[in-house]
Amino acid sequence: MFIRLKKMFEIKGYSLFVICMLLVGIGISISMPYLSLFSTEKLGMSAGAFGFFMAVSSLSGVVVNSFIAKRSDSGLDRKWIIIAAMLSSALGYTSYLVFQNFYILLIAVTLFNGLGAAAMPQIYAYAQESANASKSEDKTFAMSSLRSLVSLGFLVGPLGGTFILGAFGYKGLFLGTSAIFLTIASLVFLFLQQRKTVQGMKRQGKSTSSLKNRMIRQPFIAFIFLFAVNAINGINTPLFIVNELHGTHTEVGLVVSVCAGLEIPIMLVLGAMSRKISNHALMIIGCFIAVLYYTILSLSTDSWQLIAAQLLQASFVAIVMGNGLTYFTDLLPNSPGLSATIYSNGSTIGRLVGNLGGGFIAQFAGYRHVNWVCLVIVVLSFLILWRTRPDVDMAATTGNPRSV
Repeated sequence: MFIRLKKMFEIKGYSLFVICMLLVGIGISISMPYLSLFSTEKLGMSAGAFGFFMAVSSLSGVVVNSFIAKRSDSGLDRKWIIIAAMLSSALGYTSYLVFQNFYILLIAVTLFNGLGAAAMPQIYAYAQESANASKSEDKTFAMSSLRSLVSLGFLVGPLGGTFILGAFGYKGLFLGTSAIFLTIASLVFLFLQQRKTVQGMKRQGKSTSSLKNRMIRQPFIAFIFLFAVNAINGINTPLFIVNELHGTHTEVGLVVSVCAGLEIPIMLVLGAMSRKISNHALMIIGCFIAVLYYTILSLSTDSWQLIAAQLLQASFVAIVMGNGLTYFTDLLPNSPGLSATIYSNGSTIGRLVGNLGGGFIAQFAGYRHVNWVCLVIVVLSFLILWRTRPDVDMAATTGNPRSV
């Protein structure tokens, strides 16, 4: 393992990517838990208005990512895209302190955070290009390790946010978040080599990039469903424990903590196993794990059963989040910017659908029935991924089946 880690850091710029992705995770998670409180308590938004606010700003990121993706694979320098996105994110978080009017704030945050959303996919794409250039045999391990650092940032960030909020208030919280993104922009400006996309990527990117291609469109839909299920689980499980199983808030905290604590080591283990099992096979396994998890939730009668089941949930999240990016990279090996953007857009749309739909389903169907709905969605995702497995598509195009 030490040799593999050493070779991974031989990828040009990888040490910088590690620092940047950790800081991105910390930067996002420092203020994320407090955005709803700030918006409702300080700006006077209703819960519905805040939901609309977040939905619009999230969708703006999808639009901007889609616009930049192909162009970044066709010659635009990723270094300057990343710098511009980080500066835009810094301005987006500062906007919460500058603008008090709902509509002006909505326009500012939608614009700046929309542009800022391109940062993470472009860092992934640059890292993928560097791994390809170095002829690394552990590209999947390298990429899943970068993704795990974002999760690590999400473990550290909220604690730091609590301290900053208590010491300096919301002003310190948003300025601190902006300072993190300015720091990342500075690091990229100083240490990341300027490099344009090679011509070989330009020539091959057009034939497979469109979502009209079934090989890409259907997995994209499946990923939206899987991210939606994960978002619904995050909303419904605490309510299910307290209201249906009559558990305590401490048990809710245990469920969240156990899952978060297991995700990172599982991501790293799965990345290390990348030589032995394909990313598509991992996604199929992830769907089976999710079926088991939501079956347990649907039949559970006590909170301890949910706590024990977090090993399954953590494995499912680790597969979808840790290996999902390399899944699309395998489909679009010559378009790293586009593959990272498709993954990022799928996760954004999925979380948006899950956040909006989870509460609605719970209100009309009940907390336990939400788990049954999630189970059906996971089975549907499995069927979609099974239909687009590589051996079937290879057989359809060449007449010769290929094993996964």
